[in-house]
Amino acid sequence: MTITQLQYVLAVAEHRNFTLAAEKSFVTQPTLSMQVQKLEDELDILIFDRSKKPIALTEVGKKIVDQAKNIVAEAGRIKDIVDQDKGFIGGDFTLGIIPTVMPTLLPMFLSTFIKKYPKVNLIIKEQATDTLIANLQDGHLDAAIAATPLEVNTIKERPLYYEPFVGYIPPNHRLNKKKEITTADLDIADVLLLQDGHCFRDGVINLCKSPKNKVTEHFQIESGSFETLINLSNEGMGMTLLPYLNTLELDGLKKQNLRHFESPSPAREISLIYHKSELKIQITEALKDTISGIVRGAIAFQDVQIISPVTKKE
Repeated sequence: MTITQLQYVLAVAEHRNFTLAAEKSFVTQPTLSMQVQKLEDELDILIFDRSKKPIALTEVGKKIVDQAKNIVAEAGRIKDIVDQDKGFIGGDFTLGIIPTVMPTLLPMFLSTFIKKYPKVNLIIKEQATDTLIANLQDGHLDAAIAATPLEVNTIKERPLYYEPFVGYIPPNHRLNKKKEITTADLDIADVLLLQDGHCFRDGVINLCKSPKNKVTEHFQIESGSFETLINLSNEGMGMTLLPYLNTLELDGLKKQNLRHFESPSPAREISLIYHKSELKIQITEALKDTISGIVRGAIAFQDVQIISPVTKKE
């Protein structure tokens, strides 16, 4: 039994297809199939039921895959121990970032990080929170940046910064004359939202109260773009809420429509999250130090109230 054989088993278990698993493992399909077969022969069991389409794990195969994940992860830890002992910070590192953070945060730290740590090959993927968590647990991501708290027992959370919510309120809106707004001013029926699946949307829903009055709605829209929400607000379709970093690049006319909250400002906690096994922890720490140092100067707000990124259940 070898680590390589176990890695091939994990690839087939994930993709449920020998050809695709071989492609993702950068080997030929006959080579991968032969190694999986050798392992099954050695153990005198079948890990995969090849008669099913797609290929399925047998009952004993499920147990082997669970154990193989642990073994492969622990094998990777040996290299980590050596790298840390040598003070080496380098190699491939896959980082996931949620869509409402990616456009604003990435340009702030990426250039600084790659100049400071040129031996790190940073692979960045934009993914929703649920996907980030699944990929961290399966070892497809080394770390991620997401809104927290998530309270997943296999995931560690290290806060990077606290980003206030800011109201975008056009001139014809009922709240435009206010210098500051409060959570009591908000009405969910009056707020343009991101589409379902964005944790920022869930945070806004948790922040807003229920509609004051039952009204007949003439349209419903949920967008994946803050720019679209701003443009709709400007057309008189309602107000919206933005993360603070998204307001920094707005032009002068749009900045006039921004309204901050009275203290304590509602905010979201943005954290660097990673698996509790702490593989490649030296790169994770380097990322945290770089991002925290840069963002600390961009967000001066201190008195904040953290809003949950998970929708409240009634």
